[in-house]
Amino acid sequence: MIYIYCDGASRGNPGPASIGVVAYRNSESTEVVFTISEKIGKETNNVAEWTALLFALQKCKELSEKDIKIHLDSELVVRQMQGIYKTKNPELQKIKQQVDSLKKDFSSIEFNHVPREKNKMADKLANQALDQK
Repeated sequence: MIYIYCDGASRGNPGPASIGVVAYRNSESTEVVFTISEKIGKETNNVAEWTALLFALQKCKELSEKDIKIHLDSELVVRQMQGIYKTKNPELQKIKQQVDSLKKDFSSIEFNHVPREKNKMADKLANQALDQK
């Protein structure tokens, strides 16, 4: 099992945007498997949140991880992935289609909403990317 925390950041909406992802081998968040901290151009915060999720899944597939639990502080993305809310924005629909396609590569996948305080490392990674010149 791998525990993933994702966050997207945008300074302005849209504005300069980035993603932050941290993956742990255990639920105690002690063994880091990988991190992602990247600028993604000028985007909305929702695009940044979705892109963080997409990049996390792509990395897990690359590492042949099969069982994952994903934690996001974006309740909207979690509810959309759980099928509770529809994804209406065409740009977000494109990213969601990619995410949905990747889901089949995993034996088990779970999406959880966490408060912002429990997603500090992913937030820090996203902001570090934005702060880089």
